[in-house]
Amino acid sequence: MNRVTVGDMKSATPRRPYELRARAQSAAATGERILEAAIARFATEPYEDVSLDAVAADAGVSTRTVIRRFGSKDELFVAADRLAGRRMLAQRDQAPVGDARAAVSIVVEHYEEWGDQRLLMLAQEHRIPAIREHTQAGRGYHRAWVERTFAPQLDAVPARERERRVLALVAATDVYVWKLLRRDLGLSAAETLRVMETLVSSATGGH
Repeated sequence: MNRVTVGDMKSATPRRPYELRARAQSAAATGERILEAAIARFATEPYEDVSLDAVAADAGVSTRTVIRRFGSKDELFVAADRLAGRRMLAQRDQAPVGDARAAVSIVVEHYEEWGDQRLLMLAQEHRIPAIREHTQAGRGYHRAWVERTFAPQLDAVPARERERRVLALVAATDVYVWKLLRRDLGLSAAETLRVMETLVSSATGGH
């Protein structure tokens, strides 16, 4: 007859709810640290230069932990991009419909925080499929944002001119315009805001 030891009885005892919660919270915190480290790396370094070892070191975990949680660098990029994307959309979606000045202010604020990261992604899209998928989705979102945010101004435009106005607004609020003004010409954020307001005003016919 097999003897049951005290150790066997302890191992067979179900974990208490607070222990399970603590483990789940610890796992969630670990995953969040990894994603934050990945966002920071992918935002400032070319995709090829980002290593799982570096992300793991930044997050204070082992490389094996990163692999166990996310599988591969591609999968880690996608997960980090989704998290960063939700933050970006939450910021952009604060723009009130019909208020052109507030919309431009939010766009400039958005680019001040994320513009350089967006430019780095765009510079790599031709060689990294995961990034290309991301930037294409971003273009679709940007146009939809323009059509939603400037809907009152666009509704006042004859149908035959609407597409031209939409494209003008897409261009006037594009990250490359921000780059030209801020990075290439060296304008301040306030000056960049005023120039982009002028471009948007022209694109909406002064509405």
